[in-house]
Amino acid sequence: MLFWSYHMNFSDDDDLPLRTDTQLVTAGRDTAAQKGFVNPPVVRGSTVLYPTAADLHAHRGEFSYGRHGTPTTRALQQALRALEGDACAGVALAPSGVAAISTALLAVLKSGDHLLVCDNAYRPTRLFCDGLLKRYGVTTSYFDPLIGAGIEALFQPNTAAVVVEAPGSQSFEMTDIPAIAAVAHARGALVIDDNTWATPLYHRSLDQGVDISIQAATKYIGGHSDIMFGTISANARAWPQVEDAVRALGVCAGPDDVFLALRGLRTLAVRLKHHQEAGLEMARWLSQRPEVARVLHPALETDPGHAIWKRDFTGASGLFSIVLKPAPQKAVDALLDTVKLFGMGYSWGGFESLAIPFDCTSYRSATKWNPGGPALRLHIGLESVDDLKADLERGFSAFNAATS
Repeated sequence: MLFWSYHMNFSDDDDLPLRTDTQLVTAGRDTAAQKGFVNPPVVRGSTVLYPTAADLHAHRGEFSYGRHGTPTTRALQQALRALEGDACAGVALAPSGVAAISTALLAVLKSGDHLLVCDNAYRPTRLFCDGLLKRYGVTTSYFDPLIGAGIEALFQPNTAAVVVEAPGSQSFEMTDIPAIAAVAHARGALVIDDNTWATPLYHRSLDQGVDISIQAATKYIGGHSDIMFGTISANARAWPQVEDAVRALGVCAGPDDVFLALRGLRTLAVRLKHHQEAGLEMARWLSQRPEVARVLHPALETDPGHAIWKRDFTGASGLFSIVLKPAPQKAVDALLDTVKLFGMGYSWGGFESLAIPFDCTSYRSATKWNPGGPALRLHIGLESVDDLKADLERGFSAFNAATS
């Protein structure tokens, strides 16, 4: 007797009242179809054969073409829909976070439209809006991330969508998404949220009025710094537009990256819990350091955005920023060159800790970036917190020596 016949088949049709941690492990699993293996196979394929001419003419078949889906992509999409919650009508997969952002915007905008974007948005989002979208006749206005319902004053008759990012992945202001969504929907506009920082595990933005939620799944979904990936989740109102755009643009992700994203998703709850706890411990420790002027982390009780974070989020990730006390660039460089466990790299969400300097001055346009000192963005990985503190202490010693 085949042993897999005794294993539960988890699919979209199941009504088991599972908690999110369990859904992350079980959603999208079909052990019967997978010959008993707990992981779905990596299907590398383009052509799907039809058994008869009648089937071909009627397009009968579970799959039609590799770009439109495979058993591997379907497993990940089912798992992500379970994570996003009941408001999610569909999930599209993209080869990068930037591809997810650009596809979502192209899906809902046309020439002559006006777009509102929060001033703390991911910089490649701004570059796409100020470059390609502008060339295609879409105008973009940027707004203060703290504007809330006051955004109504910025709406134009042709405003079609609003892009939010809460918190911003450099300056970490908390946007009041429900307030902005209420105004946008009253004016007939869609709301797009970059939900990479918290993931749907800690922030189900579709439940709070967002129409399209995107993630750079390169970060926490992948979790191992070894893939480029993006996801686009949408509610029933926006999903038809997203689905049409994905097909028209030929957006799809490679099968190996799909498999690795699904593998990462299975351990998301365990990893993100550690990132959150370690990140908060490091943030509190840094707030007491004499070299640090401010810690930008919405889950800290002292953060200006804490009340919104506490209301709308169920957790935090390991990414936050610090503002150092005024110091020359050579002191910041000495810190970065001295630490060993904190690598310097333009990403986050993996198992490793990272530290990188940033300055928003040149590209913020609706608000002024003037933190009062050099800023560093930190990602707290899965290393021992005590080791990370010791590493930064060595860095601060070098920083102080170069400052004096």
